Amino acid sequence: VQLQASGGGLVQAGGSLRLSCAASGRTFSSSGMAWFRQAPGKEREFVAAISWSSTSTRKAESVKGRFTISRDNAKNTMYLQMNSLKPEDTAVYYCAASSWSSQAVGGPAEYDYWGQGTLVTVSS
Repeated sequence: VQLQASGGGLVQAGGSLRLSCAASGRTFSSSGMAWFRQAPGKEREFVAAISWSSTSTRKAESVKGRFTISRDNAKNTMYLQMNSLKPEDTAVYYCAASSWSSQAVGGPAEYDYWGQGTLVTVSS
């Protein structure tokens, strides 16, 4: 079972990136999924979460109005569209999935499958 995050890169402030999280080895169509990020020297923090049916989402205050989380269960893939990026968004972004919760929950302890991370660097 694997979650593969991709789409990170270097972008100027104000730019956009779209992250993808592709799952393999099992289906996560009934699982809640989320994005977290970890900046250098800081703890991992919650970014956004989405329920299995996409009817419920949750986002950190710092990304509201700029980031959009979505998923395509047919493709077993989750996305994070990031617009109006700021230097403080620089971090390694991790995707996660829960084998017991189908809801959009924000705590890292709710997730037991994690991707390897993709680096997002926003220059000023």
